[in-house]
Amino acid sequence: MASRCLIGVHAMILSVTLVFLSLARISLAARRLPDLQQAPASDGLSYHGGAVLRGDIPVTIVWYGQFKPVQRAIVLDFILSLTSTSHAATPSAAQWWGTIDSSYLQPPNATNSKAPSLTTRVLLAGQVTDERYSLGKSLSLVQIFQLAAATLPEKGSVVAVLTDRDVVVEGLCSARCGVHGADAGAGYAYAWVGDAGRACPGQCAWPFARPAYGPQDERLAPPNGDVGADGMVATLAGVLADAVTNPFGDGFYQGEKDAALEACAACAGMYGSGAYPGYPGKVLVDETTGGSYNAFGANGRKYLLPAVYDRAKQDCSTLV
Repeated sequence: MASRCLIGVHAMILSVTLVFLSLARISLAARRLPDLQQAPASDGLSYHGGAVLRGDIPVTIVWYGQFKPVQRAIVLDFILSLTSTSHAATPSAAQWWGTIDSSYLQPPNATNSKAPSLTTRVLLAGQVTDERYSLGKSLSLVQIFQLAAATLPEKGSVVAVLTDRDVVVEGLCSARCGVHGADAGAGYAYAWVGDAGRACPGQCAWPFARPAYGPQDERLAPPNGDVGADGMVATLAGVLADAVTNPFGDGFYQGEKDAALEACAACAGMYGSGAYPGYPGKVLVDETTGGSYNAFGANGRKYLLPAVYDRAKQDCSTLV
C-alpha cells in the first residue's frame, strides 16, 4: 500500500481541467439529506446496459486537509472491513458489501448455476495526503475531480477524495453530503465525502447529530466516538456503493439519469428495521460506549452502514 504527498503531483491539475468537461461525469444523487428519504418505486432499480466495477477494485484515498490519526484509522478500517474474513463477527461490513456484490456486480451469466461467480473485492491501493490545502479551502466539484485525476488512477479503480472539517466544497450541506463521478475515457470512478462535523452535522452527520429541521429525536452516539469520521463513513459507504454500481451513468439506477436513485441513494436515511423519514430504524447499541452501529468491522471497529436496495427482494435491505 503506497502513501505519498500530493505536493508535486498537483502540478498536473491544470492539464486535467482541460479534459474535465468532455470526460467526467458527476452524479449528484449520492447521499441525500435525512428529510429527503424516499421509498423506492415498486419497479426497483433497472439496469441500463452499461459497465459496473467488479473483480478487484483498487481504492486510493486522497486526504485533503488535516485529519487526526484516529479519523484516518476509522476510515481505513472501514475499507479493510469490506473484504470478508472467515472469523468476522456478524452482522458485518463484509456482509453489507456482499449484498451489493450479489445484487449488482455479478456477470449476467452468473445466474446460470454452471457459471462461476466472481467475487468483487475492495482493496486499499494507496493514500495521498495534501495537508497544505494546495487548491485552497473552498473547492468546486471540478477541483474534486482534479484531485482524483492527479493520482493517475488505473482502469477499474476508485479514488476517494476526503476533505477535512475546514474545507467547504460546492453544494456541501445545501445540496449534498457526498458525490461520485467518473472519467469514462480512463475507466475509473471517484467519490468525494467531506467531514461535516463542524459545517452541518445535523444534515450530513445525521443520525449522529440532531437534524437541522424536522423531528428533533435523540441523536445516536457515533460507534467510534467521532461524529465527523463516523458520519463520513456512513456517507462514503453509500457513495462507494453507488459509484461501483453506476459509475458511468448507464449502470443500475432508477428515475432521471441526472438525478438518479442508485443502490444506496434509493434507501437514504435507513439504517435499521422500521426506519422512516427522520428515524434511522432500530440498530444495535454498544453496551460499553453507547455507540450505535449495525455492522462489525476490522480491528474491532463498529460502523453504521446505510441500507442497500436489494434487487432480489425488491426492497431496501438493512443488516439489522
